[in-house]
Amino acid sequence: MSSTPDDVAGAADSSQPEGQVAAAYEMRGNKGLLIGNENVQNNTFEQHVHAPAAITPMEEVNAPVGLINLPERSALFVGREGDLRRLRDAMTAPASGLVVVTAVHGLGGIGKSTLAAHYAETHRGDYTLVWWITADTPTAIETGLARLAIALQPAVQTLPLEQQIEHGLRWLATHHDWLLMLDNLSQPADAAAVLGRIRGGHVLITSRRTTGWHTVATPLAVDALEPDRAAEMLARILANSSTSAQDADMVCAELGHLPLAIEQAGAYMAETHTTPGKYLRLLRQSPAAMYGKTAEGAQAQRTMARIWRITLDRLADAPLVGALLRVLAWYASDNIPAYLLDGLADELAVSEALGRLAAYAMITRSSETISVHRLVQAVTRTPDTDDPHRTPHDINHARNHAAHTLAQALEGLNYEAPQDWSRLRILLPHVEALASHTKPDDDTIDTVVALDGISRFLKAQGAVASVTVYLRRCLSSSQRILGPDHPETLASRNNLASSYQEAGDLDQAISLHQATLADREQVLGPEHPETLASRNNLASAYRAKGDLGRAIPLLESAVADYERVLGFADPGTLASRNNLATAYQAAGDPARAIPLLETTLANYERVLGTEHPGTLASRNNLATAYQEVGNLERAIPLLETTLATRDRVLSPDHPSTLASRNNLAYAYQAAGDLEQAVPLYEATLADRERVSGPDHPDTIASRNNLAYAYRAVGDLEQAVSLYQVSLIDCERVLGPVHPTTLTARNNLAGAYETAGDLGLATKLYKATLADCERVLGPVHPTTLTARNNLAGAYETAGDLGLATKLYKATLVDRERVSGPDHPDTLISRNNLAWAYLASGRSRRAVPLLRATLAACERVLGADHPTTHAVRANLRRASKT
Repeated sequence: MSSTPDDVAGAADSSQPEGQVAAAYEMRGNKGLLIGNENVQNNTFEQHVHAPAAITPMEEVNAPVGLINLPERSALFVGREGDLRRLRDAMTAPASGLVVVTAVHGLGGIGKSTLAAHYAETHRGDYTLVWWITADTPTAIETGLARLAIALQPAVQTLPLEQQIEHGLRWLATHHDWLLMLDNLSQPADAAAVLGRIRGGHVLITSRRTTGWHTVATPLAVDALEPDRAAEMLARILANSSTSAQDADMVCAELGHLPLAIEQAGAYMAETHTTPGKYLRLLRQSPAAMYGKTAEGAQAQRTMARIWRITLDRLADAPLVGALLRVLAWYASDNIPAYLLDGLADELAVSEALGRLAAYAMITRSSETISVHRLVQAVTRTPDTDDPHRTPHDINHARNHAAHTLAQALEGLNYEAPQDWSRLRILLPHVEALASHTKPDDDTIDTVVALDGISRFLKAQGAVASVTVYLRRCLSSSQRILGPDHPETLASRNNLASSYQEAGDLDQAISLHQATLADREQVLGPEHPETLASRNNLASAYRAKGDLGRAIPLLESAVADYERVLGFADPGTLASRNNLATAYQAAGDPARAIPLLETTLANYERVLGTEHPGTLASRNNLATAYQEVGNLERAIPLLETTLATRDRVLSPDHPSTLASRNNLAYAYQAAGDLEQAVPLYEATLADRERVSGPDHPDTIASRNNLAYAYRAVGDLEQAVSLYQVSLIDCERVLGPVHPTTLTARNNLAGAYETAGDLGLATKLYKATLADCERVLGPVHPTTLTARNNLAGAYETAGDLGLATKLYKATLVDRERVSGPDHPDTLISRNNLAWAYLASGRSRRAVPLLRATLAACERVLGADHPTTHAVRANLRRASKT
């Protein structure tokens, strides 16, 4: 982190031959003499030996009508119309007389078995037999085949298991029109013995394994439910509750629309009468417990945590697999770049481990990115001391590794350079995911660095609200980890102050800048470069507040210190001098502003070269100063040169290039060349919308400027429409009382006034003035402009008494705050004189206009547009 000046900042084996039965043991009759009994009784005890039932060859056995052993059909099956169609197409595709094999694969809990069972129940009439085998182990497959044989021919049960299995396989191999279901098959090889024997019928496999099917089956991937179907499923479980659709959607979204998760959560909510809001709260507070919770009587093994643990148990021979998944759990769920797994192992080992995770549907992998179901991530990053794959130590280590990797990935990127934006946009959701899943108390310095870096990018993109949230966290974590006086903590405070300034919260910005400056002077010393930067930044905040009386002396002090400590040619010195010059310009003092800008530009060109970004910024500022004093002959060529150089050096889409194009359009408009100004404004707006997005503050400013140009050419319909859009965007993006929003409201009011809608214009002017006085203060330049414009609306409406009163008040405040020679003060004097004239008080108007003209010619020059306007007003007043 750093701070810079803001303006630059089974069964036993049997050996018995098939078809033979072991000999029975014979028990012979006993003869005995019963003493005391004259009768002698012959008692013969016989062992009855059952002859073996005749076993019909399986080729000759027909399946009993309606033989089917599907699991109980779920009443919660919803949706899946597309999956069922695809499955039906695959199962009925021509297979050249061979068996049709389809493998439905996907993440554990995604609903593969339910889909397969629903398909089988729906189409049972198409088959002579439907047989379901739980196929998670080879032994389970053999047991299922043996049970098939017994169901077809009960006499087979007298045979050893091995022969029962053979009879089941023989029946499948010699019959057609059956459907065999192999549910939860671990890997294709486990079904090889079955698939290698059979030649007809249909086999439907479900598996978490996603790879290895291409030679044995048609693979069909199953994904999570569609949001509306997920909500429908939850609604069925909570049939008698008053859960709203919105609440159901929130729960389903949090669970990633995963059927098992929804079933688990819904059953718990129904049994415990837990509301969706409370369930989500419990999930956040006690995730380990909630991911393992089931309703009373439900299968303990059928929970999200347990199902995915079984998968990882199968991969336990490769510890890297679990380590990778734990790191992936801290990123956003989609489009995770493979380089965010750097440092865990060598590239080949990582690739192999990712392949195994993908093979069991724990991740989805493309050539360059990885995706993980959000619920898999949530369970994986939730510590559970009973789960060897989710120990607290391992999860904390994974989180810290993810933070370190993100901090490294951001290192060296230029947050304002479009060529780096694509990479930054890739990293942004992963930094945001890490932040949202990490408690601030668990932040490390790497977390702070990553958040600080992404905040710089967001600032460049105009996302002011997010920047402030992240920088507040950076400051809090820096204070906890490094201490309140550490230079990095002070840098965090400086950056947060600047974000408050960007957001229009100037009081907060000034307070933080003041505290940072005081601490840097004490900790680093009054002449440390970062202390000098703090002094510059505090002055910038004063200037934004309209307090030039405090800003200018502070900037003058900063320039002197920069020159003495770092030298006249240091970039920090040049930036500070530039900031002082623009403060002079804001104060209406072009006599000091322009020479300082000219000197600064010459130094930039000598020290950094004619094409350095700092030099180009300095040239732009000098051109703007020339334009403000009406010297368009010097301003426009300078702006044209700056635009051409930025276009070539920085690229046509760089924000500074687009700013140059906007400024040149403004200069053309000031010169009355609307034929060049309007197309340039239109092109700039289109490019800003494409490059930065429609909600970036620069884009909103371009929209406002184009509206201003449309107003100037008399196209009030387009102007009002565009001003309305700009105001709506400002209120939504920046907030209703941001300085830019207040300016946009003022401009819309002005367009209404020009269009003749004085009622609407006056109402909007009043609201703007009230907000300016409350937010910015009664003498802020924007507030004074709002008061002046409201006076103008009253004047146009014929209420000259109220107009004159407001004009007087505005003039008094401008003379006191900005000085008698400030261009805004001269405008106020002209406006008051015109109000006098309109009310028939020419004796007061003429002397005021004469004094104003003299001041304009002395301060602005004889050819400045304001000077021309005052001169014209004086001629008219003199005639009356």
